Amino acid sequence: MKEAQALTRREQYTRVYQQGRAWANSLVVMKAAPNPLGLSRYGFSVTKRVGKAVQRNRLKRLLREIMRLQSLKPGWDIVFIARSAAVDVDYHQLDDAVTELLTRAQLREKEE
Repeated sequence: MKEAQALTRREQYTRVYQQGRAWANSLVVMKAAPNPLGLSRYGFSVTKRVGKAVQRNRLKRLLREIMRLQSLKPGWDIVFIARSAAVDVDYHQLDDAVTELLTRAQLREKEE
């Protein structure tokens, strides 16, 4: 599995928002932009519109776990933007939604 790490700074998110391409479904919007590094980084944006702090934090924990288990192609910065419908779904539905977006964007490593 390739190494991945988190987007941590505002500038990193801004670059992905401005230069990245977007894919979306009913639960999550994904924006991705190439980076010059040999690894992929990802971050999450869950606004107050989604719900109260407990719901937002739960959603971020689920998304972090889903991404931890994915194998990504190196060299991408990815931001996941949760939609308010994502609060009402379970882990497996969220996992399917994220996997579908990564597959459509061709950012997943080929399974051997």
